[in-house]
Amino acid sequence: MTRYPVGAAATLAELETDPHPLLARLRAREPVSWLPALGGWLVTRHDLALRVMRDATTFTVDDPRFSTAQVIGPSMLSTDGGTHTRHREPFARSFRPADVRTRFAAFVAAEVDRLIAGVRPAGAAEVRGAIAGPLSVAVVADALGLAGADATVIRSWYHAFVEAISDITAGRTAQRAAADAFGMLRASVQDTLRHGHPSSLLVAAAAQADGSGLSVAEVVSNAAVLMFGGIDTTEGMITNAIAHLLGHPGQLKLVLAEPDLLPNAIEESARMEPAAAVIDRYATAHVTLAGAAISRGDLVRVSISAANRDPAVFGDPDRFDVRRENTRLHLAFAHGPHFCFGAHLARLEAQTAIGGMLGQLPGLRLDPEHSAAPRGLVFRKPTELHVRWD
Repeated sequence: MTRYPVGAAATLAELETDPHPLLARLRAREPVSWLPALGGWLVTRHDLALRVMRDATTFTVDDPRFSTAQVIGPSMLSTDGGTHTRHREPFARSFRPADVRTRFAAFVAAEVDRLIAGVRPAGAAEVRGAIAGPLSVAVVADALGLAGADATVIRSWYHAFVEAISDITAGRTAQRAAADAFGMLRASVQDTLRHGHPSSLLVAAAAQADGSGLSVAEVVSNAAVLMFGGIDTTEGMITNAIAHLLGHPGQLKLVLAEPDLLPNAIEESARMEPAAAVIDRYATAHVTLAGAAISRGDLVRVSISAANRDPAVFGDPDRFDVRRENTRLHLAFAHGPHFCFGAHLARLEAQTAIGGMLGQLPGLRLDPEHSAAPRGLVFRKPTELHVRWD
């Protein structure tokens, strides 16, 4: 506590509500700090975050304490090396940029138009529940080809997974709902593998021609990864970007006048408030990082939120600037072996959804009667985002 006074004083409440002032103090004074509230080290500098994420040999996810593994079992998110490649590659190959455009562009555009048409007459909506969430669910459900599960059911599953991971990260016991959701997901995946279309990512992952296909249990675990990776974080990316744009009228005016700025505006929002705020690693050896003596087995958490506001990389980092030239240096999609292969699809969904809302809902603005403040320890976004239009 003497060595790391800023970290010692940190609280979960501060990290869950408005962590940025605390993260700035940590980054300036204790860029690798021990936080009793988290039971581990927290890395807050951009260069150090890159170092940890790139070095899977020294900083691994392959540990039984890893929160995601506790909830859904071994998957591409909780393994490294050859095992990680075997889990990841059957899914990742379908998310290359050209494949994403060919496979999903028309579907995403149609879904966005359908969702906006459904709310337009009301003049008001809650963005997460009416547009961002349903769009993200529809895209992942279409890609996975899950049998016998509608959007509402799938959404309840990933909400349970996200809550369980957040609870474990905060040192709490995961609720029973996650285990129940995982059981229902398993049944749906098994049905899909028996009767699903060959275009389903799940069917393809299990049926590799060279005999390297994943087992049913492995397909189930990775389907869960795609749910909170492809649904919750994409929902958060869309919701946070709308909140940033509508909360900064001057920047919104620039985007409306120059629509080509929209992709960079979305990247800037992801920098300012990444939908996934922290990632976990475990030290495999004694290592010194920025003067901190990390022991073998220690939990090392990387704050993506803090790294994305490092003034050594981003000038005036707390300012939302849709013209920021280097905003794509953000780490919202992680880095290294576990870089999010769904980044291209998430960007397509965000650009299509936000462009559609700005183009089809005139006078779009925040509802002043509701808060638009994000919150969350691991997954950060407004609990609800209410908007109005003319």
